[in-house]
Amino acid sequence: MVIWAVAVAVYVIAVLQRTSLGVVGIEATERFGASASVLATFAVVQLLVYAALQIPVGVLLDRFGSRRLLVVGALTMAAGQLALALSTDFTTALLARVLVGAGDAMTFISVLRLVSAWFPARRIPVMSQFTGIVGQLGQVLSAVPLVALLHGPGWTPAFVSAAALSVLAAILTLAALRDAPPGTTVRVPAASPRHVIEQLKDAWRHPGTRLGLWTHFVTQFSGTVFVMLWGFPFLVSAQGLAPGTASVLLTMYVFAGMAVAPLIGELVARHPLRRSWLVLGIAGLNAGAWAVVLAMPGPAPLWMLVALVLILTVGGPGSMIGFDFARTFNPPHRLGTATGIVNIGGFCASLVTILVVGLILDALTPAGAQGYSLDAFRIALAFQFVMWTIGVVGVVRTRRLARAELAREGVVVPPIRVAIRRRLDARRAA
Repeated sequence: MVIWAVAVAVYVIAVLQRTSLGVVGIEATERFGASASVLATFAVVQLLVYAALQIPVGVLLDRFGSRRLLVVGALTMAAGQLALALSTDFTTALLARVLVGAGDAMTFISVLRLVSAWFPARRIPVMSQFTGIVGQLGQVLSAVPLVALLHGPGWTPAFVSAAALSVLAAILTLAALRDAPPGTTVRVPAASPRHVIEQLKDAWRHPGTRLGLWTHFVTQFSGTVFVMLWGFPFLVSAQGLAPGTASVLLTMYVFAGMAVAPLIGELVARHPLRRSWLVLGIAGLNAGAWAVVLAMPGPAPLWMLVALVLILTVGGPGSMIGFDFARTFNPPHRLGTATGIVNIGGFCASLVTILVVGLILDALTPAGAQGYSLDAFRIALAFQFVMWTIGVVGVVRTRRLARAELAREGVVVPPIRVAIRRRLDARRAA
């Protein structure tokens, strides 16, 4: 638990760095003279670097372990936030977000690897859920203290403080973390390019890994788009909320997710053959909530926005099911590689959505951040339904392939209607 607590603290700081741009979006447009599409470029480039590095980082993780990668990641993010603190031009700021994305890419899958190494198999789904959602406390740090520093001492002190936290994370990692319990033998894959490529192919070939990728894709992106960039402007500029109220809603997103995560983890642990139905249900809830809010003829009432945020919180824990697919369908020596593949899904969906929303907003509201209208946001955020459609098709297709693979191993998953009928018959018989 000590190892887990330190690892999660490091992840919390990484989430702060990842989401710091989302809560200062309006100030960033003024500081850099950026339009909506240019502001979206910051987030897209950051996520693109994050997603592009997942497979290389996964391979490095299998080779070098979590501790080394967490130290390098924390120091890289510190350099990025320091550069952003001092930047006044678009190019320097963009390079700063590249560094943040690169450091962030090394963090989460390294922490998940520690969970798999230090906890028994039965507890891993629940502890993974706790890891993912407790880490989102970083969003609270960006939505409250960082915003307070921004509106008080200013831009530079705010981001210098964020950089200092990442240096602290590196020190904590060196002092407290170990890759595995004492006496554990860790198999290190061969480092030759041929073996690395074979390991990557083996992880990708298994349909369970691809099912994890599509699970992460369809559940994670909407919440990420909301908290990383467009949620705050949507609540303030389009819905007319005060910035303080919008910050409270973003904070509520984190704490509500912490309440939901253990339930999702327990359901996954109890019903491992029905994980995909949970994924499809979460995607349907998210899409339905956005459909109701975007269909409102005017600004949505506050209770409806609260309900939207609460429903979006389920997507974060839901995306963790993708990593559970990677864990159960892959041997330990290629878990880092498989986890990296899965983690690409949601962040690719997020960066595409963030960019397209920015382009649509620019086309409809050339006045910039202060002129974002509700109608423009309504059209722009409707693009999410395209991504949900793609993701659901991916989940359904790879689920069929994964079940066929299980059947060849002697594990037959009956249709859910048959499983429900059997359960009801058993209860009646009892």
